[in-house]
Amino acid sequence: MTEAPHPDRADSTPATQEAPAAPRAGVITLAATPIGNVADASQRLCAGLAEADLIAAEDTRRLLNLAQRLGIHVAGRVIAFHEHNERERAGELIEAARAGQRVLMVSDAGMPSVSDPGYRLVTAAAQAGVPVTVAPGPSAVLTALALSGLASDRFCFEGFLPRKPGEQRRALEQLAGEERTMVFFESPRRVHATLEVMAEVLGAGRQAAMCRELTKTYEEVRRATLGELAAATAAGALGEIVLVVAGGQSVQADPRDAARQALALADAGQRLKTAAAEVARQSGLRPNEVYRAALALRDERAQD
Repeated sequence: MTEAPHPDRADSTPATQEAPAAPRAGVITLAATPIGNVADASQRLCAGLAEADLIAAEDTRRLLNLAQRLGIHVAGRVIAFHEHNERERAGELIEAARAGQRVLMVSDAGMPSVSDPGYRLVTAAAQAGVPVTVAPGPSAVLTALALSGLASDRFCFEGFLPRKPGEQRRALEQLAGEERTMVFFESPRRVHATLEVMAEVLGAGRQAAMCRELTKTYEEVRRATLGELAAATAAGALGEIVLVVAGGQSVQADPRDAARQALALADAGQRLKTAAAEVARQSGLRPNEVYRAALALRDERAQD
């Protein structure tokens, strides 16, 4: 029996079926841009910048600077397309494609729609019957995952965590039982505080990798535990950062057993909510689940 071709192998599609490098008329093309090294620009991106009739860019100045560094003259019209005007601009791009124009959409770095504007455009274009394609290329998510040394067969991308401390903690608590490798974006200003909370909620011994300045001259990957990475960033960090965190181990924990452990810690002087959170980290259960089970068990004991 013949094995089906792998979708990522270059030889899985005959050359006669390859799409042209230049953008097609009446089609919206999402094109990936370099995440740090301009040499990573694809042939299709370069052709799109040179030949598109309309280019939607997250930051028009950065787009034109990229084109200049690539030695490309942008002849088409360039418009701003970002999170604050995505809904309004989507209609303009769709109408341009309907009129037969070659439409290109790029973000500041990486693939549009991946933690960047683009998905609303794809949805609206699909609803309008306008074809959308991609010119694939660099991705900070996949680059960091490949360099992390952590399991990559199953992973989830969480983007940026909430900025507010309470919301960030709740988001991480919901991920405490996640078994897949997790990928996060974070700013250098917040990475130390984020790693401290990660160490507290997910466990200081959880393996992780901090990837900094990917594909650039000072690219750095630190592979360590969350606790060690938190300590290493106490003095600050520079550059664009991707955090890759190992998934938790599969644990079939009994909430009542966890409740007993939480009550034992509470009897020893801890606040019940703090005790429940600590047991939850060790058991893989959610903190609220352990807390509610502990309250119920305490009520049962009071009635006996």
